[in-house]
Amino acid sequence: MRVLVVEDEQKVAEFIKKGLEENSYKVDTAHDGVIAKHLAFSNQYDLIILDIIIPKLNGIELAKELRVQKINTPILMLTALSKTDDKVTGFDSGADDYLTKPFEFRELLARVKALTKRNIPEAQQSVRLLEVADLEMNLDSYTVTRAGQKIDLTAKEFSLLEYFVRNQGKAISRAEIAEKVWGLNFDTGTNVIDVYVNFLRKKVDKSFDKKLIHTLIGMGYILRVE
Repeated sequence: MRVLVVEDEQKVAEFIKKGLEENSYKVDTAHDGVIAKHLAFSNQYDLIILDIIIPKLNGIELAKELRVQKINTPILMLTALSKTDDKVTGFDSGADDYLTKPFEFRELLARVKALTKRNIPEAQQSVRLLEVADLEMNLDSYTVTRAGQKIDLTAKEFSLLEYFVRNQGKAISRAEIAEKVWGLNFDTGTNVIDVYVNFLRKKVDKSFDKKLIHTLIGMGYILRVE
C-alpha cells in the first residue's frame, strides 16, 4: 500500500510517515499543495492523507482538483479544523473521511486500514458480494453493477450504498447515516446527507424502472425494491 501524506508541519509529517512505515505502508510526503498535486497526478496511491491549511494550494482546493480530474484515490483529511461546517466542506470537496487534530495514531491507522481495504490482494480473501434486486456490490473490487451495467461511485458513495444494502428494508435516519457512514454527530443545519443520497440516487436509480432508495418523510431513508 502506497500513501501520500500532505502535511506542512515537518514533525507531524515525519511522525505519520514513521508510524505508517512501521505498519508496512510505503509513504511519500509533501509539504505544500503544489508538490502534492504533482505527486498525486504522477503516481498511483492507495490513500492520500491531506491537511487543509497548507501553503500554495490548500487541501480543499487540491481535493476538488483531484476529483475534477477523475482521480478517485481515497482522501483522509487530517486537520485542526473541527467544526461541523469544516467537516461538511471537506466531504463536499471530495474527502472520504475526516480526522481532527490532535489525534491518536491508532485511530489514524484504523481509518487508513478502512480506506485502503479495497486494495487487499484477491488471493488473501474470498470474493464478497452484496445483492439486492438487480444490483450487485463486489466488496473486494469495489465495483457496482445494476442489470449488468457498471456504476461508478466515489468511495463515500460506495460506503453509503453498502450501508443501505446491509440494512435493506430498515428505516434509516439521517443521524444514523451521519454516525455510521461519516462518523459525524448529525447537525440539522447541514444537508450533506441529503446531498449524497441524491448523488447516489442519480447513479443507481435514475436510469432504472425499479427504484431502490426511498425517502421516508420525517424519518429518513429506506432501501427496498418497489
